[in-house]
Amino acid sequence: MSFTKSMSKANYSSVSEFVFLGLSTSRPVQHFLLAFSTVFYVIIVLGNFLVVFTVTFDPHLHSPMYFLLANLSSIDLCFSTLTVPKMISDLYSGHKTISFQGCVTQIFVLHTLGGSEMVLLTAMAFDRYVAICKPLHYLTIMSPRVCLLLLCGAWAIGLIHSVVQLAFVIHLPFCGPNEIDSFYCDLPWFIKLACIDSYRMEFMVTANSGFISMGTFFLLIISYVFILVTVWKHSSGGLRKALSTLSAHITVVVLFFGPCIFVYMWPFPTVTVDKFLAILDFLVTPILNPAIYTLRNKDMKTAMSRLSNQLLSLRKVS
Repeated sequence: MSFTKSMSKANYSSVSEFVFLGLSTSRPVQHFLLAFSTVFYVIIVLGNFLVVFTVTFDPHLHSPMYFLLANLSSIDLCFSTLTVPKMISDLYSGHKTISFQGCVTQIFVLHTLGGSEMVLLTAMAFDRYVAICKPLHYLTIMSPRVCLLLLCGAWAIGLIHSVVQLAFVIHLPFCGPNEIDSFYCDLPWFIKLACIDSYRMEFMVTANSGFISMGTFFLLIISYVFILVTVWKHSSGGLRKALSTLSAHITVVVLFFGPCIFVYMWPFPTVTVDKFLAILDFLVTPILNPAIYTLRNKDMKTAMSRLSNQLLSLRKVS
């Protein structure tokens, strides 16, 4: 309720909508981007839904790792759905506008999902640490209660991170211009359009988003190094297995955190680079989780085969 009231109070500004400049003004490039983003979004929806569906309905996958993976896929699906359908619609219609309230809502959900995913990736790293370094105590440490607490903690931190930032910028005055040189709303561009000196606000956003991005990223890197050193000390053969297990997770982490750190921490922003990095976050990274954890994971492939056989048998009976 208070969030909605704050949004309505912000309507005193003369700017009622924002105009996206998009990724390119060239029509051929826009047609390519329309086809590219549509195909990738369909893959994102199908891939992540398949992961969630398989983990939910196959009892063999009711373990902490797959519980966290299914929630990561859910967040990735929401993350892409927040921006990509709007981008596809804009590319198709050429009408690239968003209301003031819509822009603020997009920023709020974007940072809630982003903060939650960062913490969830950290929880997944902790899960791998326990599984590799303390296998005998794995089920005791990673109990269903602990998994639920980790998930709730991830959402709570993401929500707090988003609310804290919006609390500072929701009442900014906007009197024009209203053009955002991107295909979605985010705080760096939103603040620069305000009719005030935005230096302090930009510093606050950098401190807030930069802290959670850099903090969780370094925590993840330290945890991976600790896992690999621990495994190396105990077994040289185990090091190869640990590297194989962690390589996919590290790839996802670098591709997710890299754009976040660059956008919020890099002191010399480049619009073209920011747009490219945004494409990585919204269209490429959400494909990696289902691709990596289904094509490279024997348990997932076996579970999908079981479920497909069960569905086929049900169709034959009916």
